[in-house]
Amino acid sequence: MSDLENNTENLTHSLSPLDEYWEKFLKETGRSSDERCSGDLDFEASGFTNDSQVASILAGKKTAFFSSYQTFAIDNEMLPVSGELYLVLDRGGNPACVIEIESVAVIPFGEVTWEMAEKEGQDQNISEWRERTREAMEDECAVTGGQFSENMNLVFQCFRVVYR
Repeated sequence: MSDLENNTENLTHSLSPLDEYWEKFLKETGRSSDERCSGDLDFEASGFTNDSQVASILAGKKTAFFSSYQTFAIDNEMLPVSGELYLVLDRGGNPACVIEIESVAVIPFGEVTWEMAEKEGQDQNISEWRERTREAMEDECAVTGGQFSENMNLVFQCFRVVYR
């Protein structure tokens, strides 16, 4: 075996489980090896375990999520854009699937409709969604130094599973 082949062999064996999963995704879907992962996501939330959310994603029940616009601003992080690919991780940090962002919108908390909230796959009605999300945003504001309001901007991301 040449040194190049040996180094390639060693590199393949030194990939993290996430990198291995990503490489398998690219190969099995025929995507270019230049395609990059935009990051990994876990969906840990108060009262709703990560594994339950992953199961909802895999079942097609959860097709969207909200996050605080404030955290993107504080971290000087760009908003996601359509077409970005993310690894979804289970509670153990293992890859469960790859999702593709289909759309991103910034919307005030008070303007979220049930049609939007229902896509998170967690609540039975808009009142439940508002209560749960308000609590989460208030907790986040306590950490970031912000203040919750009905005008607080949320980032609404719709996605689809492209690999499991």
